Amino acid sequence: MGLLKLGVLASGRGSNLQAIIDAIERNELDASIEVVISNRAGAKALERAKNHNIPAIYVDPKEYTGKEEYDLALVKVLKRYEVELVVLAGFMRLLTPRFIEHFPNRIVNIHPSLLPAFPGLEAQKQAWEYGVRYSGCTVHFVDENMDTGPIIDQEVVPVYQDDTAETLAERILEREHRLYPRVLQWIAEGRVKVRGRKVYISGLSNERNDTA
Repeated sequence: MGLLKLGVLASGRGSNLQAIIDAIERNELDASIEVVISNRAGAKALERAKNHNIPAIYVDPKEYTGKEEYDLALVKVLKRYEVELVVLAGFMRLLTPRFIEHFPNRIVNIHPSLLPAFPGLEAQKQAWEYGVRYSGCTVHFVDENMDTGPIIDQEVVPVYQDDTAETLAERILEREHRLYPRVLQWIAEGRVKVRGRKVYISGLSNERNDTA
């Protein structure tokens, strides 16, 4: 089996992108990043990609008449690089059905909460303000709605009494950097299957998931 070809969409600093790059360079992830695309010209994620000789492309939303046209432009770039799995790493746009239909069950995202709790923006702050005792992060497949796709795996992060929204966000981010490469490796190994809205991971202990 060859390396899994990834295409990463990112809008910001790209710390999860860096975690994926590092995992690949440590030979812990059997994948290659074929291209990194951003909707923001100044995104640090593009700089990170260039630092590792990965094609980095800015696609300006203002050059397109609507969301669907923009998304089809992204699809065109991803297909040009023969991407097999689309990885969202802080991509601050909701993908349209026109995009998703080109990559069914081949788009993944990481979200800084234990979905389905606290979807959307500032999830860490939402959790902290709500007063939960545990939060965390979730990797899930992407569907047509916000943060509602089938859940692949999660990491739990305790919320301490002296936490702020910022300190909680920092600890969740540390777990994201561990969780995302691990899930991508499972996908690269062909261990992840979707049935309805449930995800089954072969070889995973029954303490965490039924074996497919």
